[in-house]
Amino acid sequence: MRSFKNNILMLFVLMVSFTACVKEKAIELQKPYTYDEQYYANLRAYKKTDHQLSFGWYAAYAPIEGAGGYKDPASWGERIIGIPDSMDIVSLWMGIPSNDPNSPSYAPIAYADMHFVREKKGTRFVVPTITRMNHVITLRDGTKYDLTANRNDEGIKVYAQYLVDQALDAGLDGVDLDYEPDGDWLQGDRFTRLVEHIAQYFGPKSPNPEKLLIIDFFTLVPPVATGQYADYFIRQAYSQGTGGIQTATNLQNYYNAVQNAVPPSKFIVTENFGDFAENGGTPFTEANGNTLSSDGTRMYSLEGMARWNPTQGKKAGHGAFYFDRDYYSKTGVPYYNVRRAIQIVNPAAH
Repeated sequence: MRSFKNNILMLFVLMVSFTACVKEKAIELQKPYTYDEQYYANLRAYKKTDHQLSFGWYAAYAPIEGAGGYKDPASWGERIIGIPDSMDIVSLWMGIPSNDPNSPSYAPIAYADMHFVREKKGTRFVVPTITRMNHVITLRDGTKYDLTANRNDEGIKVYAQYLVDQALDAGLDGVDLDYEPDGDWLQGDRFTRLVEHIAQYFGPKSPNPEKLLIIDFFTLVPPVATGQYADYFIRQAYSQGTGGIQTATNLQNYYNAVQNAVPPSKFIVTENFGDFAENGGTPFTEANGNTLSSDGTRMYSLEGMARWNPTQGKKAGHGAFYFDRDYYSKTGVPYYNVRRAIQIVNPAAH
């Protein structure tokens, strides 16, 4: 009996020893798709066609506020290279990633991803700024410039040039001017003068019309005079301002407020996924009272915004703030709602 027990004990020791010698091998749960050059060429060609644009503010590439260093992503949901291939325009909400180790914006992974996606996939990247003259900026030559102390025409020009230089120096596709003055000095005709200066470099009236001049806004409508210089007006049609629901009637009213400034073909509506990512937005009701998607399920606002057009004509596109939160869709399909909305308005050819 003792011999039997000793044998069992020895066998157990050998098994433990053998197990300890075996190194664990990392399991790659999902391999990213790979594509040939023809795929990328087709994708770039598609983005030059007349289609409804997919736009979004993106932040997942950056560390959380207050964290030091740069993000070493554990998921493709935190990488620019992981966003849907069919995204047309991305606004870099957390700033422009840099490849300079001495820059406070040093983010080599995000930098490489951004330039790959821009060059290979034809996705355009713009620099967003809440345009207010109430802070200090650092000019291209390193000079500190106090906008608060220079609220005059010269200060407007300096600020405008600073915004232009940011995009040019980073090799990006333009600017996204967030018009939310909320009592700031830079509004009305003063904001128009800012736009007029930027329009010498970017936008449809510039020598570089491929460079985008975008104006986005929430409650205060941009001056009518700025519409001629802008590629797009983007309405932050966020459902937290409508009690957690959204309707085609609301969207129509949003466009009516700017119809004297821009045609429908320059108008984009966006939802806030910072609050409503789980279902792809909030419950949506179309102009005819329909509340159901094509598959018979409840329609939500991102899909509703994609399907909706003003009565005056076809809109430019749709999108979302923090659209990156849709990567972790409850369906298990990354960016399920974003991809579905794109497919609804721009069905893939079969």
